[in-house]
Amino acid sequence: MPEDFEQDDFEEPPSFFPRELNGRSLSGEPVKVEVEGVYSHEESGTIHRYVRLLDSNGRELPIAIGPFEAMAIHIALSGASITRPLTHDLLKLVIEKMDGILDRAVIDDLWNSTYYAKLYVVADGQELEIDCRPSDAIAVALRMEAPIYVIDSILEAYNEEN
Repeated sequence: MPEDFEQDDFEEPPSFFPRELNGRSLSGEPVKVEVEGVYSHEESGTIHRYVRLLDSNGRELPIAIGPFEAMAIHIALSGASITRPLTHDLLKLVIEKMDGILDRAVIDDLWNSTYYAKLYVVADGQELEIDCRPSDAIAVALRMEAPIYVIDSILEAYNEEN
């Protein structure tokens, strides 16, 4: 039972602030990116999928994603129609039924080789910040024709390494 645990039984999560990648602080302005596509390659019998994002200066950011997320992003990019809503379509419908809009999706953090993102939904005059996986943020943003952003230092650090 939850009451059987003491506060001291849990490890304190690491602070995300200040964030660093290769000695560089993960900060800076969000930079608008476009989804170039969803790609896959096979390595040692395992299929790896990723989505590739590009900014207006040609900087790229590939993010590893799962097979279902790859399909969801591919469907949104291709404009294919499906007979029943997928999870990302469902979220779009819920936001619209609340008379909300998806203002933007932002990939804003990187920790332990995992990217983090947020959706910014405006409903009833309030902006709601919703934590999510980048692949989900991208899939929903594409369906709602909302802009996608990546924090500048994440793009910069990836492109300096590669």
